[in-house]
Amino acid sequence: MYAVIQTGGKQYKVQPGEELRVEKLDGQVGDEVYFDKVLLVSKGDKVTVGRPVLENAKVVAKITRQGRGSKIVVFKYKRRKGYRRTQGHRQDFTGLKIIGIEA
Repeated sequence: MYAVIQTGGKQYKVQPGEELRVEKLDGQVGDEVYFDKVLLVSKGDKVTVGRPVLENAKVVAKITRQGRGSKIVVFKYKRRKGYRRTQGHRQDFTGLKIIGIEA
């Protein structure tokens, strides 16, 4: 059994027991999070697709971690002009463990 959910402007294929990282969500470690924007649910051979989302379907997850990703370097450069800018960025994330899919 799996589902496709939408959060943070992205879509994720999730299964019960799976762990994933998503864009930062409000909440503390140990809190439960419910995703109402379920786009697709597959149970065995039966696949149900929403238009655009499924009614009465939700995915339950537990927050396992709040953190920041590794640093990336943003470097701007224009040749022959002496223009160079360096900037770093670390994206916030939330670690989730999928508990169940209710469809």
